[in-house]
Amino acid sequence: MMNRLSGVVLISFMVVGIAYAAGDDQTKRKESHPKATVQTERAAAAEERDDEISASSETAAGLPQTISPEGVAYLQNLRKNSPFGAAEFNLEQLRMGMGSRREPTIGDVKLVRSQIEEISCEWVIAPGADPAIRLLYLHGGGFVSGSGAFYLALAAHISAEAKCAVLLPDYRLAPEHPFPDGLEDCIAAHEWILSNGPSGPGPAKATFIAGDSAGGNLTLATLLALRDRQMRLPLGGIALSPTTDWTLTSESLTSVEDPIISARTMPVFRDYYLGKADPKNPLASPLFGDYRGIPPLLIQVGEHEMLRDDSVRVAEKARTDGNRVKLEVWPGMFHVFQSHEPLLPEAQESIEHMAEFIRAEVSEL
Repeated sequence: MMNRLSGVVLISFMVVGIAYAAGDDQTKRKESHPKATVQTERAAAAEERDDEISASSETAAGLPQTISPEGVAYLQNLRKNSPFGAAEFNLEQLRMGMGSRREPTIGDVKLVRSQIEEISCEWVIAPGADPAIRLLYLHGGGFVSGSGAFYLALAAHISAEAKCAVLLPDYRLAPEHPFPDGLEDCIAAHEWILSNGPSGPGPAKATFIAGDSAGGNLTLATLLALRDRQMRLPLGGIALSPTTDWTLTSESLTSVEDPIISARTMPVFRDYYLGKADPKNPLASPLFGDYRGIPPLLIQVGEHEMLRDDSVRVAEKARTDGNRVKLEVWPGMFHVFQSHEPLLPEAQESIEHMAEFIRAEVSEL
């Protein structure tokens, strides 16, 4: 059981991913070929919608058109196991896995522990990183588990590529601290990095907010809250596989067999996190937010995720509101594929895209 769980938690857990709802035979033929051309594999009823999504979102721009052999093999291995939550939802085991510490795998990375009132944090600074360019990274874990320590390796890769300092805060978790407690911690953390860096007090040259899964939700919600409160905004936001709709109406939630976590877990995560809060509150479900005045967004999601439509829909909403947003649906990939060690070729490239996004916004200062 723990071997299975450890494989699952490497993918960070506010989940419900999205694969294309194709027939099993089509999926197996594609995944068995190491250089299979990426094609839409949804049922015929969804093909027209997929075409519209691809055209409007420019999801293919700059992405590889084939899946790496490593990516194919990784997905095949994932599919050998039952997804988490298919039989039971074990919060204790989830917290045990997502609370573990994963040290950086690249050399000479500096780690600095900090404290923002009651919020424990850790800075990650790769060689050559500019400590005045600061990225607040919000960890995944379904709002009920996870820690910054689990994301040290990913943060180090981002710091090295983007040449920025990354802060990982341990925001409060549900159900002990339901919505909006964790969000308030994220807002406070961004306010703090505006005037505090790895070496102590000092103004930021630029700030960004990023996060995966639950942290992707919190990234978008934090941006909305900062705008609403007329607080200083970061230069941009990066959401990896965010959950954006707690009404659970994304088509992909019911049409996809996710290799990581069962769709059965979604109502459990929602009830733990929201309690009696309105699931249509934009700060809980960013899909329902107004993105006017929000900084540019980069949204990345894997092809094989139940949450894919959550990403597609929020990107469409942000664009409709006039926001500049780039949506990347990565062929052959799964929930938070960027966090796996050793890095898949697609993960390395996606991190490079994050760095390009950060550098582009900083260059406009």
